[in-house]
Amino acid sequence: MASLLPHSLLLLFLTVASAGTIGVNYGRVANNLPSPTSVVSLLKSHNISRVKLYDADPTVLRSLSNTSIRTTVTLPNELLISAAISPSFASKWVSLNISPYLPSTIIDTISVGNEVFVDPRNLSSYLVPAMSNIHQALVNLSLDSSVKVSSPIALSALQSSYPPSSGSFKPDLAGTVIQPMLDFLRRTGSFLMVNAYPFFAYEANSDVISLDYALFRPNPGVVDPGNGLRYFSLLDAQLDAVFAAMAALKYDDLRVVVTETGWPSKGDANETGAGVDNAAAYNGNLVRRVLVSDLNTPRKPQADIDVYLFALFNEDQKVGPTSERNYGLFYPDEEAVYQIAFTGGGGAGLSQVKAVVVRPPEAAEEVTTSSVGQTWCVANGRAERGKLQRALDYACGEGKADCQAIQPGQACFDPNTIEAHASFAFNSYYQRNGRGVGTCDFDGAAYVVTQLPRFGRCEFTTGA
Repeated sequence: MASLLPHSLLLLFLTVASAGTIGVNYGRVANNLPSPTSVVSLLKSHNISRVKLYDADPTVLRSLSNTSIRTTVTLPNELLISAAISPSFASKWVSLNISPYLPSTIIDTISVGNEVFVDPRNLSSYLVPAMSNIHQALVNLSLDSSVKVSSPIALSALQSSYPPSSGSFKPDLAGTVIQPMLDFLRRTGSFLMVNAYPFFAYEANSDVISLDYALFRPNPGVVDPGNGLRYFSLLDAQLDAVFAAMAALKYDDLRVVVTETGWPSKGDANETGAGVDNAAAYNGNLVRRVLVSDLNTPRKPQADIDVYLFALFNEDQKVGPTSERNYGLFYPDEEAVYQIAFTGGGGAGLSQVKAVVVRPPEAAEEVTTSSVGQTWCVANGRAERGKLQRALDYACGEGKADCQAIQPGQACFDPNTIEAHASFAFNSYYQRNGRGVGTCDFDGAAYVVTQLPRFGRCEFTTGA
């Protein structure tokens, strides 16, 4: 088929991108969770290669031994003061909670506290001394090159987050805590941990924030008036606000890891946006983006941002609104709350579907579209938008369609419409399943065509 294309066309073959990694937060504020051994089996069965703990529980750490799962352990906030004022306490903590499990358990990061700046105990001044003492304990044991030290910050540490280019840290934190912490991270070769929840921003501002923008769905985007960059996802905007705040302190060279993000599958009546469909869309689209084309941002297009989803299980003993107990990917009986794929697809299907980028646009009229027996699958533009979106989420998730080319910055991202993106995904699914009967229907959201489809500068064809 490729031989039929005129020389004015550029064939872009899809390849597996250098992708980021997905981890999960394994919280245990519940009385009905499976055993750590069962949890490790669950992680392995879903190809989840990173896990973050909120403590250093010995049973959990032993269960993770002799696996390839990389682990982050946490020194809890209640131990922060002791670790800050007593180097011997920090040394003992590392000797008891880290070194005995290495190297069979791959502990690569220690989180010193969690969202310390919002802790009501006013622990901020103890953070950097505690991090320094824990790091020195690692140095004393020659573990500092393999185990890094950091601490997650919440977005509430920002004074300004919109537009992203105006991002800045709160003045009372910037000079006294944030700058010394960033300096520590730079000196030790570590990274900044950031907990970011678009759900909270959407819930509080649903009258002005588009749900599609919050869920990584096709949308017109939002332009930052400060630098002209266009954002197609709220998470990107939040992260770039953090990058801008770091740059203002001259630390924009540091790497960032998203240590918590997620969306609740259930909430109270006033928790706008909470629900299974939205949770599946947010986490599914985010995982797909990380694994297929990396999570990067308009300000940091080359960033390699790893992501930890919150959380592995619904936790029935957490306090607060209903949403707090319903961020889990799985119920305590290990049944999935909703279906998302933790692998990026790819594989054999990449040889079956190619993206054709027309250059210049008017050359599209020269494409030969008649080929005996050749068929494609496209979205039904008359289908209800919600149905199209659900079908798109399925095709790129459970259906394992190759959706790399419709990610931001990729060949077929424009036009950024649900019909165009769904058509690309539906056709990938259709071709990868051998154009079998029933593989181009999606409950009426798609249909088969016999002419090569075209959406803007992107077209589809089966590989020869």
